[in-house]
Amino acid sequence: MTGEGRLVLAGAPIGQAGDVSPRLREVLAGADVVAAEDTRRLRRLATELGVEISGRVVSYYDQNEAGRAQELVEALRQGRTVVVITDAGMPGVSDPGYRLTHLAVEAGITVTALPGPSAVTTALAVSGLASDRFCFEGFPPRKTGDRARRLSALAAEERTMVFFEAPHRLAESLGAMAEAFGPDRPAAVCRELTKTYEEVRRGGLGELAEWAAGGVKGEITVVVAGRVPGAGEPDMDELVAEVDRRVAEGEQRRTAIADVAKGAGVPRRELYDLVHKRIG
Repeated sequence: MTGEGRLVLAGAPIGQAGDVSPRLREVLAGADVVAAEDTRRLRRLATELGVEISGRVVSYYDQNEAGRAQELVEALRQGRTVVVITDAGMPGVSDPGYRLTHLAVEAGITVTALPGPSAVTTALAVSGLASDRFCFEGFPPRKTGDRARRLSALAAEERTMVFFEAPHRLAESLGAMAEAFGPDRPAAVCRELTKTYEEVRRGGLGELAEWAAGGVKGEITVVVAGRVPGAGEPDMDELVAEVDRRVAEGEQRRTAIADVAKGAGVPRRELYDLVHKRIG
């Protein structure tokens, strides 16, 4: 086969197969190659959609993405239509797809997308938080220190933030967010979106961390309100002075910082940095 190849990034349903468009059926049926994050899930989806995939099906997941991308670019150069589909949502958004897209663009190959359901925008829409400006932060780092540094850097972010998280790390991550952004920062935990047991839990980060400590299952998307500048913000100089007073009375500095920050509803890390900047 010769001619211009085409790379299609196909959005997959995040829960309900009925959410897909007729175009997904057409694209899957007509593709020369379908690169799937999980080939078994793809087969099940095709069965649910009543689609017969006549092209070659290959696996395309995190561990083989780098090598497989080169192979798929060769197929594109030969004029084939290659469809990339992940387990749920849009390829390249915290899922395999970026490397192949980058290589295809560099090779001058046509890249297009077949829009589909997205956990990012779905969670944002149902969260009840501001959606006019937002940023997607993917999965927070797994290591405690790395996560604290990442969240600390986002403490002044004014846009609504959307995160993915694994259920077994949810309570720990929400606790870290409460520490970085303040326990009263509004947030929503969206679980199993569009599925049978869909749940949206809304509240302050501290409250949500306590709830998640009891155990949570399913696919998780967390939406966190951005910082509202000047909205009842405490005087940080006064909080630093309160820490100094407590330390002078014999309280440990770390304990004083944690208590004062919690009482004022400010990120502990922010107060910690100010106190230690003051003492050199």
